[in-house]
Amino acid sequence: MTQKISGNMIADSNDQYAIVVSRFNELVTKRLLDGAVDTLKRHGASADSIVECWVPGAYELPIIAERLAASGKYAAVITLGAVIQGDTDHHDYINHAVAQGIMDASQKNGIPVLFGVLTCRTMEQALDRAGGKAGNKGVEAALAAIETVNVLKQLS
Repeated sequence: MTQKISGNMIADSNDQYAIVVSRFNELVTKRLLDGAVDTLKRHGASADSIVECWVPGAYELPIIAERLAASGKYAAVITLGAVIQGDTDHHDYINHAVAQGIMDASQKNGIPVLFGVLTCRTMEQALDRAGGKAGNKGVEAALAAIETVNVLKQLS
């Protein structure tokens, strides 16, 4: 018989969650944050168990996420940002660096660090993914955080 390990979608009331949010494109990131916070609360986290950290832009997300993950205080760290393509290749460099930094923070510390960073061509696409017709990626990142935390608890 195959053993199945999967996480439930209930946030333990003792778990703390950190959310790192980029201030750049705040019209988008605030919506992602609202979705993530609401989701954590709806799934059992208390308002006191959620910490918001604001950073200037997406490029600064990994260093703060790494510091929060290394602190040992948080069950998971959620990163939220929006990088919107411009007329140059700048967005490619930002996206790759941010993705790698977030993955490194998670792997180095053994704490889920969730990637809730939008990488869109236009502001319209970003807004669609921040509570518009394509859902809210902040909600998805929060759900992934809860589920991953619960899988890790089963593996301990």
